[in-house]
This record gives sequence, C-alpha cells and structure tokens, in this order.
Amino acid sequence: MPRKRWIGLGLAAIATGYLAFWPVPVAPVAWDAPVNAGLVGTFAPNDGLATATQLALAGKTGPEDAVEGLDGRIYVSTHDGTILRLDAEGGSPEVFANTGGRPLGIAIHPDGDVIVADAMKGLLAIDAQGQVTTLATQADGVAIVYADAVDVASDGRIYFSDASTKFSAADIGDTLEASKLDILEHGGHGRVLVHDRRDGSTRVVAKGLEFANGVALGPDQKWLWVCETGRYRVIRIALDGSGRIEALASNLPGFPDNIRRGRDGLYWVGLVSPRSGILDAASNWPRTRAAMQRLPAFMRPDAKRFAHLLLLDSSGAVMRSLQDEKNYGFVTGGLQTERYVFVTSLKEDTLARISAQSWAPAL
Repeated sequence: MPRKRWIGLGLAAIATGYLAFWPVPVAPVAWDAPVNAGLVGTFAPNDGLATATQLALAGKTGPEDAVEGLDGRIYVSTHDGTILRLDAEGGSPEVFANTGGRPLGIAIHPDGDVIVADAMKGLLAIDAQGQVTTLATQADGVAIVYADAVDVASDGRIYFSDASTKFSAADIGDTLEASKLDILEHGGHGRVLVHDRRDGSTRVVAKGLEFANGVALGPDQKWLWVCETGRYRVIRIALDGSGRIEALASNLPGFPDNIRRGRDGLYWVGLVSPRSGILDAASNWPRTRAAMQRLPAFMRPDAKRFAHLLLLDSSGAVMRSLQDEKNYGFVTGGLQTERYVFVTSLKEDTLARISAQSWAPAL
C-alpha cells in the first residue's frame, strides 16, 4: 500500500477516535425535539422591530434585562456588571451600581431595592445608594451557579431561576458558553428557587428543568411562568406546594429567554436566537451531540443574530410576533411602560425602544 495512503488512513483513524472518545464536559441525554415549523402562521416574517429606536448605553453592551423602578426610571443590567439607570424615555444613562459579576434578571422589591440575579454572584439586592448585598448563594445545600432571572411577589418573596446547577457561568467564564453546554447536554439541571428576606431562607420550587430561564409571576401570584429554554417552551409552575407544571406556549421557533408581565396582564417573551436544525436533528443522538462539542468552536451550532419578541396572553397563546433581521438581535425580552416597550438583548450595544402604537393588540 502506498505510503500516502497509509498516512491518510492513520489520520482518518485518529480523527475518528478523537470525535468518538475525546473527553468533553457534556454527557448528552437523548430526547425528541419537537418538529420546528419555522416562521409560519403567527410567526410569519415581519419587520415589527425594524423601526425601533436605538438608545445608547454609555459604552456598555449586553442589556440583558430592564425594569421600571419605583422612581419611574429604567434600570438595566449590562455585560460588564454595571447596572445602568436611565430616565423614563430611556435616555441619560448613568452608572447606578456594579455587581462585579454578570447581572442578568432584574426586578424591584416592594421596599424599592433593585433585586438582581447575577450568573456569577448569586441573588443580590442593591439599595438606593447603589450598595450591593448578597442574598443567596445556595439552596437546599446546592450552590447557585447560574442565577438567571427574577421576579418579586407583593409580599416580598423573591422567585428566581438557577439556569443550570452543572454548568457554572463563573467557572466557564461566560454565560452564553455555559448555556450552550447545558442545552447541548439536555440533562435537566435547571431549577426555580424562592428567597424570603424575612428569614433569609432559600428553597427549591421546582427542579429538573431544561435551562430554567425567565420567570414572571401571574396576576394572582398562584402561578409562576417560566421560560424553559432547552425545550423551546413557556411553562407555569403552581405555587401551592405541589410543584405542578403546565405547558403554555410549546414548540416555539426560537430559544425563549426572559419573560415579563406587562401592565395589561400580557406577557413579553424574547426569543434570543432561532432554533438550530442540526441540534434538533441530533436530539435523539447523544453521541453525535458529544462529537459536536469536540469540533472546533466555529463548526458547532451557535446563536444567530435575529430579533424576535413575542406577546402572549394569559393562556400562553401568541398574540404578537415582532421581528427584525437586520438592525437588532439576540433579544432577551421586553419591558412595557406607560408609553413604550423597551427591548433588551444579550449582545447589542444599545437598548431598543418601540412605541405603544406599534404593538398594541386588538383586545
């Protein structure tokens, strides 16, 4: 046999062995991804976000979440740990605080404190002077390694997600990379927690979720809506102690990120990226998914820049699908105020804003 052929066979054997056996941090679990119909019907392509106003963020990037404070100003979490404070129009950004980590979800406590789910620091509270206090770093003896989203009940209890108990954002050094590992594995490492500031306790509300992401309390606060990113769906969890889970919006055409209840009782959900056809096709082939992780980073499935914001009614039905393919992307969610909806993003260097007239549903 010619020497070149021997060399070729040897290299092929090495490559095959590498793709099959090289250690990777994931242990993928087989599951059946629902068939993705794509952008059809309610999700048909449109330019509902194309004319959104882009608001500068004083050089900051990644406005992951936004909330309206008791003072009427807008508080925004950003990639470098900074919490920005903007006026009601989304202008005049100023530094309010810095968590020293990666703040994601943000909410307002009845006492006025800004509550932050920080992927690298845990559950935090920030007072009016910008002083940061750690509220929780573990629940039921398990460390919180990916605090993600947060909402606060009228009685002050704080509900938040720990997206993955396996893939630590701090250890990996990046929230997106940690999320990709968790979603690739599909091992049910996500959980939802509740913290009570009165006694300092933090307990588990639900676990076994596929990358537990956005959380939002229902109007009667008997249910908690949750974006289960790894299953492309929005669920709700009963807060009566039963842990009962009901699916609301399933088989979405993208990865749902944050969810926030608007002033009219409807829910804003950001689809941070369209689904990956390759990832779906390999859902029931765990060894193939493990081999994907052995490929160079540029060859693996990755998030695609596309702007997609949904409006759901109280039953989970999609009432609006607002999109933009060019000007904005990686949408995480929407904050509804009296005049606007502020659109947040995982990666952009601006905060988008649309007027009430551009999205108001015919109720």
